[in-house]
Amino acid sequence: MEIQAKTAGSRILAAALAFGLAVSPANADFIDTTWTVEKFTGEAWFVQPEKVIGQTQMFDGGYAEGYFYSCDFKGQSMTYTTYANTEFFENPEFKKFIPLKSDMEADSDTLFVHRVTCNGNDLVPPRVLYPFVTNETRERAWYLYEGGIFALVANE
Repeated sequence: MEIQAKTAGSRILAAALAFGLAVSPANADFIDTTWTVEKFTGEAWFVQPEKVIGQTQMFDGGYAEGYFYSCDFKGQSMTYTTYANTEFFENPEFKKFIPLKSDMEADSDTLFVHRVTCNGNDLVPPRVLYPFVTNETRERAWYLYEGGIFALVANE
């Protein structure tokens, strides 16, 4: 009897843990590296793409620094949503990415749409970087900015 109670208790605990893991927010897929801006596709409204190309964006745990976003250990969090390639390109929110479809789908069946936030403090306002998109290769990234997309490559 005692053994059955322990087994049932273990099953309940395992089910509760599995449920908790299933409904908790996802942590960001790999983006912790330095990314270099490689090119711009689309319509530049105010930004001058030629001044951005060659710039970097770095993420390292709770720290980020770069052209698009910075957070100096002020409550940075990262989450992502996973999309099958077709699902991503059918989503109206991501229609500006369509011209880059073949590049984004290369060697990858899945795209990761990251949301990186920095809580800030009294001196630094909260910030959000979204959508920062990567694929399964983890070597390329794309960032929607104004009327176009900046393509980035991970530094080795």
